[in-house]
Amino acid sequence: MDAVRAVLIDIDGVLTVSWKPLPGAIEALHRIRDAGLGVVLLTNTTSRTRASIAATLGAAGFPVSAEDILTAPTATAAYLTDHRPGARCSLLNSGDIREDLVGVTLLDDSDTDTDTVPDVVIVGGAGPEFDYAALNRVFGHLQRGARLVAMHRNLYWRTDRGLDLDSGAFLLGLEHAARTRAEITGKPAPAFFEAALARLGAGPGQAVMVGDDIESDVLAAQRTGITGVLVKTGKYLPETHHAASARPDHVLDSVADLPALLDSVMRR
Repeated sequence: MDAVRAVLIDIDGVLTVSWKPLPGAIEALHRIRDAGLGVVLLTNTTSRTRASIAATLGAAGFPVSAEDILTAPTATAAYLTDHRPGARCSLLNSGDIREDLVGVTLLDDSDTDTDTVPDVVIVGGAGPEFDYAALNRVFGHLQRGARLVAMHRNLYWRTDRGLDLDSGAFLLGLEHAARTRAEITGKPAPAFFEAALARLGAGPGQAVMVGDDIESDVLAAQRTGITGVLVKTGKYLPETHHAASARPDHVLDSVADLPALLDSVMRR
């Protein structure tokens, strides 16, 4: 790789778990900033807006602002603006992210008397909202011609209770039942990583991507030419690591070890 200029970091499972800082994470991010490296936090989190994420991380001591964060909802808004301008959209998501869906026309699915079929169904992160009625409503929209756009394919994520099921598990069923394929806007979509690099004015060979999801975070970044760093925190499981489709460029116990890795790479 070239001299490192850009560091892309996943949030959930790398810097925090259930929004509580992981050991050494705050110090690591300060050291990376002090080294003069550009940082973008890439997250498939769909339960909060960028502003809310930045406020929570800032209160915990992380040196970040909303401008440093790229979320799957903001990527979804950009994707729909570019590829499906003016589309009427139905949103299934746990958490209020409408503030970040700038320019997206959202229908009100609470009106059960309407026969309006959306042009696009947007699937975000899973939660209590993903009950039978909601999933069956989405299935009906897809049968009647709506396109399926998903913010990510994550099967699960790590909380302070353990692993929780995520929307990727439901997405597989919807795709199979409706005989369709979702358009993905967050990780592992190449455009998501490319948008982060564009913010920092860096090329793939000048960047590293740090994540706890070997497929969506690390190997997806490596396929775009970015150096991948897998951390053994968050959703990391040894069996998933060993069964992965390829090998990560680097494996660390945690993000606390990242500054030392960057130092060694930059000294080459």
